[in-house]
Amino acid sequence: MPAITPSLWFDDGLEDAIAFYTSVFPNSSVGRMHRFTEAGPGTPGEVVSAEFTLDGQRFIGISGGPPFTEAVSFTVHCTDQDEVDHYWDRLVEGGQESQCGWLKDRYGLSWQVIPDRLQELIADPDPARAQAATKAMLGMRRIVIAELEEAVANM
Repeated sequence: MPAITPSLWFDDGLEDAIAFYTSVFPNSSVGRMHRFTEAGPGTPGEVVSAEFTLDGQRFIGISGGPPFTEAVSFTVHCTDQDEVDHYWDRLVEGGQESQCGWLKDRYGLSWQVIPDRLQELIADPDPARAQAATKAMLGMRRIVIAELEEAVANM
């Protein structure tokens, strides 16, 4: 089966973005970087495209985007609150919080930082429990597992 590699067009700061993302995720690395030359069309030495890996997933970055929109986002599946807090805190640095586990990072890329427990609670076969978890999630920015479980327990 062929590999599928997401390509991300960055409006600005491709090299900085790659350094940032590879510092956030384990099992990450920077691959080949292609730079503009004196022939242009960009500033000589500036990265025009690059390959990088985030937690084992290969990406291609291209400089000269249009800005990102929420039409494309990445979900970080977390096993516990410590992981949620780590990825939320790092990715939102210089960015913007949204709701329901969504944020936009400093480069304008949208992320969903979601604990596995949220998925379990909103898929509960008891509709009242699933609704209580969903209602609690809708009131959150960062997802807090203890608050989800409390909402379900107090329904």
